[in-house]
Amino acid sequence: MKLQRMNRRALALGALAVSGALALSACGSDDTGGSNGDETSNTQAAGNIECGDAKGQLQASGSSAQKNAIDAWVKQYTAACKNVQINYRPDGSGAGITAFTQGQTAFAGSDSALKPEEVEASKKICSGGQGIDLPMVGGPIAVGFNVPGVDTLVLDAATLAKIFDSKITNWNDKAIAALNPGAKLPDLKIQAFHRSDESGTTDNFTKYLKAAAPKDWKYEPGKSWEAEGGQSAQGSSGLAQQVKQVSGAISYFELSYAKGGIKTVDIKTEAAEPVKATIENATAAIGAAKVVGTGKDLALELDYTPSADGAYPIVLVTYEIVCDKGNKADTLPATKSFLNYIASEEGQGLLEQAGYAPMPDEIITKVRETISGLS
Repeated sequence: MKLQRMNRRALALGALAVSGALALSACGSDDTGGSNGDETSNTQAAGNIECGDAKGQLQASGSSAQKNAIDAWVKQYTAACKNVQINYRPDGSGAGITAFTQGQTAFAGSDSALKPEEVEASKKICSGGQGIDLPMVGGPIAVGFNVPGVDTLVLDAATLAKIFDSKITNWNDKAIAALNPGAKLPDLKIQAFHRSDESGTTDNFTKYLKAAAPKDWKYEPGKSWEAEGGQSAQGSSGLAQQVKQVSGAISYFELSYAKGGIKTVDIKTEAAEPVKATIENATAAIGAAKVVGTGKDLALELDYTPSADGAYPIVLVTYEIVCDKGNKADTLPATKSFLNYIASEEGQGLLEQAGYAPMPDEIITKVRETISGLS
C-alpha cells in the first residue's frame, strides 16, 4: 500500500510540474473551466491524460464536498485537452441529481448514491440505460469548531447528536467536560450550523449520528436537515466560513474545507483513543466499504461505527453519476475522457494533496472498467 501511495504522489508531482502549483480555494468561483482557444489537434496527451476526440463544453454540477478535487482535476485535464471546457457548479448533491435527471448536465456529483426513484427518473434522459454511481472521491467529514481557548476537543456520537439537536447548548456542559478533562471550556453558547441546501454531506453526517447514537438522534438520515434549531448556511464553504467567523460555532464539512486555522474535533469511538479527522484515518474506514450496487452501479455501503484503532467514523464517498447507456453523442467523448483521467492513477494521485482519500484499488479498478463501457 505504501508503494502504491508513493507512486500516486510521484505521478501527482509530475502532473503539477506541467501546469504549476495548485491554488485551491474552498470559497472560489462556482464554476471551473479551461480555455478552448487552442484549435490545434486534440488527439495528443499531456502526461498520461488521453484526450481522444474530446471537445466542446461539459456541464456538470452537484456535491460541493468534491469541489476542491474537481478544481485540481480540471486544472490538469484542461491543460492537456485544450479543446474541452468543464463547468462544474458545486450547488449540492440534491441539485446536482435534479439537474442530471432533467438532462441539463453530462454528469453529476453526489455524496449519496442514487435512490430508486432517482434511478427511475434518470431513465428518461439515459436512452436505453440509466444513471449509475461511480465512487471517485473519499474523505472524512470533519467537525469544525471555534471555541476560544480550546485547541483540542473530543466528542462522541451521542454528544454530537445532542449538540446538533439543540439538547446541549453551552460549551461548558457537563457532557462535553466529561470527554475533555482538564480543558478550559468557556461559558459560551453553542452555535451549531447545518446545510441549508440538500446535501450528501448532510446525508452521511446524519447516517453516522443515526448509526452511532440511535437513542439520541431520532431523525431519519437524508440530504435535507431535519432537526429543529441551529443555524444554516449554503454549501460546505458556507459552513466553514461560519465556523471561522463565529465564536462558539460548530459544523460539519469535508476535511478539505478545514483551512485558515479551523480546528477539528477528535471523535471518540470504541477504539482505545479518540480518532482525528485525517486522510489516513478515513482511508482505514473507507477500505472496509462494500459494493452493494447491482449491474454497472457501484454504490458502496459504508461502516459508520468502526471499532478499529485509527478508523475515523464520519466519512463520505462522492460519486460521479452518469448514464451507463444513452449518453449524449456530443458530450460522450469528453465525458469518458475526463472520467477516465480522474479515475486513473494520476488523477487519484492528486487527491491526498487536495485533502481527500483516493479510492481503494479494488474499487477504482471496477470504476475504470465501467467507464470504458459507457455509451
